[in-house]
Amino acid sequence: MLLGTWNLENLYRPGGEFGPKDKAAYETKLAALAAVVTGLDPALLGVQEVGDPEALRDLAGMLGAGWHIALSEHPDGRGIRVGFLSRTELRVLHDTNAFPPKLRPVQTDDEGGTTSESGRGFLAVETEPAAGTGPMRVAVAHLKSKLLSYPGDRFQPRDEGERARYGAYALYRRAAEATALRALADVLLAGDGRAHDVAVVGDLNDEVQAATTQILLGPPGSEVGTPGFKVKDRGDAGRLWNVAPLIPAEQRFSRVNSGRRELIDHVLCSHRLIHRVTAAGTGVPGAGAPRLPSVGADPQERRGEAGSDHAPVWVRIGS
Repeated sequence: MLLGTWNLENLYRPGGEFGPKDKAAYETKLAALAAVVTGLDPALLGVQEVGDPEALRDLAGMLGAGWHIALSEHPDGRGIRVGFLSRTELRVLHDTNAFPPKLRPVQTDDEGGTTSESGRGFLAVETEPAAGTGPMRVAVAHLKSKLLSYPGDRFQPRDEGERARYGAYALYRRAAEATALRALADVLLAGDGRAHDVAVVGDLNDEVQAATTQILLGPPGSEVGTPGFKVKDRGDAGRLWNVAPLIPAEQRFSRVNSGRRELIDHVLCSHRLIHRVTAAGTGVPGAGAPRLPSVGADPQERRGEAGSDHAPVWVRIGS
């Protein structure tokens, strides 16, 4: 079976503030997205940037019969949220945007505004994607972007001091969101990832070695590709493994930011699950390195464009 994650980039029906301007552009986008999902042929796909719930249903309708949908009820200010497309029935376990109780609210702007919740909800589901393998618990997330916005809906700062401060505010939020997501992962692991198939997938908006991404892994050590990977230790019960080292080097990116390739979309697996992974990649299996547009600091520049500015990230899991 294939488990994946994909940021669909502004999936809205036409006519609104953020989506395609007309039906033709919308249908072109849906067709491009559907072609990639069909090529992936996932059993379970975590998705991000679903602006209109009905738009995801439109997409599922283009994929044929038998698809199941789950969506978070915690969108951000633009209405975008996370969700799942699945070949098997989904049971929602958690849909939350709250920070853990001991984590204090973080600063969000120059006026001293704070928040104690993530910008977009974290959705966790349980399903049995392959007969005889038992249940799988998967959480999907979309953490705070590194693309900065400023008061007055500006995408450019007044000076470098403002850029630095708002970069810090964004980092505070992304770190707090990663901490909240790790708390949800602990619930899904139920004390022992050696006994449970658990995955955390999504657009984490930072790369493999970023501090915010590392927060999600839990106990350090035993990374894929190191001598410790095949050695059992006490950390295995709570640890998550990033599949990034299993992705061929030429494919190890999911977005192109100002001409620079970066892997900011991730699949993290529990001990039981990571040892059943047989392959990992980005884009469509067998198609080589993804072909992606280079994006800049203004997300509105791609309004109405077909497809997505992200590539899917996926793993194939054996029995």
